[in-house]
Amino acid sequence: MSLLDHFRPPLSERRHWHAFHNSWATYLSSQLNARLPEGYFAEANVQFGIEIDVAAFADGPPVGPGWVPPAPRESVPVTMGGPVVEIGIFSRSGGPTLAGAVELVSPANKDRPASREAFVSKCAAYLQAGIGLVIVDVVTERTADLHGELMARLGTTPPPGASLYATAYRPVDRDGAATLDVWHEALTVGRPMPTLPLWLRGGLCLPVELQATYDRTCSEQRLTPPAA
Repeated sequence: MSLLDHFRPPLSERRHWHAFHNSWATYLSSQLNARLPEGYFAEANVQFGIEIDVAAFADGPPVGPGWVPPAPRESVPVTMGGPVVEIGIFSRSGGPTLAGAVELVSPANKDRPASREAFVSKCAAYLQAGIGLVIVDVVTERTADLHGELMARLGTTPPPGASLYATAYRPVDRDGAATLDVWHEALTVGRPMPTLPLWLRGGLCLPVELQATYDRTCSEQRLTPPAA
């Protein structure tokens, strides 16, 4: 099924967007878990009003790549930040280490400047820590360009804005220079969605199958396109 507008009538009057995003995050994590090797797992973290994401964790050492992604749309020099001084509190029993994340943008993320700042800061922190990231924005009721704001935060010129998009980011060191590989795809209501690469810290790369998981979510929720 092609991308629907979940945030405006008639569909917004028939279904709750947050229920759909909740299920989509679950099926995205299921799709990633089916491909992740031993020692990794993905889990959905849904906190409405704050964030919706899918994270991939590593329990052991990284393994070689198993999926060949397309070439990035661009590779840009970025400012990855300087030294960090902080206090970390960890359980002595150990715990998972974040290796990659998929963020499904919610209306609250694009609302006030403070909300956009919080979202961009979190994503920038992921990339500065070498964590691969995918951002998916299908929110039609607000027009803020979080991808553009993130690129500006990282010290590079933002591309022309797109109201809906899916973007993958891979922070990588090339010859001692911090570089960000970017796969940026504009999304359109009524058109299918792409498969994007999720680069995990350590070099493993997985496909994030947006269309397949979206189709599954629509099927499980008995969602059909609104009548014209």
